[in-house]
Amino acid sequence: MIRLGVDIGGTFTDFVALDAESGRAWVWKRLTTPDDPSRAVLDGVDELLRQGDVNPADVSVLIHGTTLVANALIERKGARAGLIATEGHRDAIEIGREIRYDIYDLFLERPAPLVPRRLRLEARERVGATGEVLVPLDTEALARVVDGLRAEGVEAVAVCLLHAYANPAHEQQVEAAVRQGLPGVPVSISSRIAPESGEYERASTTVANAYVQPLMARYLARIQGSLAEKAPRARLYVVLSNGGLASAEQAQAVPVRLVESGPAAGAMAACRYAAGTGQRDLIAFDMGGTTAKMCVITAGRPATTHATEVAHRARFKKGSGIPLLVPTIHLIEIGAGGGSIARADALGLLKVGPQSAGADPGPACYGLGGQDATVTDANLVLGYLDEASFLGGRMRLDRGAAEAALLRLGSQLGLTAIEAARGIHELVNESMAIATRRHVTEQARDPGRHALVALGGGGPIHATGLARRLGIPTVICPPAA
Repeated sequence: MIRLGVDIGGTFTDFVALDAESGRAWVWKRLTTPDDPSRAVLDGVDELLRQGDVNPADVSVLIHGTTLVANALIERKGARAGLIATEGHRDAIEIGREIRYDIYDLFLERPAPLVPRRLRLEARERVGATGEVLVPLDTEALARVVDGLRAEGVEAVAVCLLHAYANPAHEQQVEAAVRQGLPGVPVSISSRIAPESGEYERASTTVANAYVQPLMARYLARIQGSLAEKAPRARLYVVLSNGGLASAEQAQAVPVRLVESGPAAGAMAACRYAAGTGQRDLIAFDMGGTTAKMCVITAGRPATTHATEVAHRARFKKGSGIPLLVPTIHLIEIGAGGGSIARADALGLLKVGPQSAGADPGPACYGLGGQDATVTDANLVLGYLDEASFLGGRMRLDRGAAEAALLRLGSQLGLTAIEAARGIHELVNESMAIATRRHVTEQARDPGRHALVALGGGGPIHATGLARRLGIPTVICPPAA
């Protein structure tokens, strides 16, 4: 039987196939299709099977890692969602903890709520901290609330009532009323999504789930529908943020648990691969086209956390993002990838990222219309990439376009194209080293006592430079990293 793995990144979508009986494995890679990511997945699976001369009927499972949930939250490309909260508490997700993540920043900006105030309505009810009903649910008032959400044309509804983790009865009644009044509209209730105390975090997690639910439901339905036609015996599983697996149906119900799906899959792969080398303490370094992710692995197991934040307004600053109560492999992620755009700032200094050229138009050397100099352009000009063998020779890189983009940037900095390229390469290595050192030392670990596992399209290119900066003696680079 054939097992397939697919991972969607901001620039490329990667594929791997394994013949479980013979042990034969082969890989494929293609540009992501941002307008409809499922198109790249389905076309890539077809090509992967053709490459291996495989009958689709022999495919038993497809395991999928994705960054779509995280990207939707970061880019604010989710659904028009509404929120029903306990009377007097609809602004909890905007007030937050009232803690300034930088007490000295007079112009500090908090992440805006995913649900605007006019779509945050209230239910007249109250449950105590131990689950006792203090104020019964007013069903007549609730009917008017549902009518209001219908009039606003919401595509998803989040329900977060006070102390619902102790007694979910009122939330379940509200869910039933919404499903009856808004048929076909998905409903997320906090007692099912994040049954924990802490109203702000519970509401934030539930709202995030509702916000991405229609997007992920459509996406997974397209994948599952096409898979059922082409490979009727295959089951679709999605990687969770904690490294586990969920069925497509489970993933559609609680998509917020996929927020670190792709990076978590990379960390688990690092554990599995490095086990054969005898290394037990690792730093998984996954550098793709848009971001770089780092994860500390101790005694063969990745660090985990029960909560995370996404869409940070300030790098490395807790409280500057959207809090999520989601079991997650503990990762740090920075805007440093092959597509990260280099520029001159207002002081005439070189800066790289976090903006990325992505898959469309991509780096200048892709020849797809990109004009900005990126990390990939720098690596090509420096000789770390070969224009004739990129993607196994299927995609020839345009060295002239890369040099022209670097020359334009260099003219703003007083540098040649080669000097600009070297500056980009060194700067992105330094940025990743700072982030990694901070992440590792926060866990009371010494980077030099770990091996570095290079993953992703950019991992092997930058791994040795990163390892030197961190004093790491060993770099492990899997085939087809």
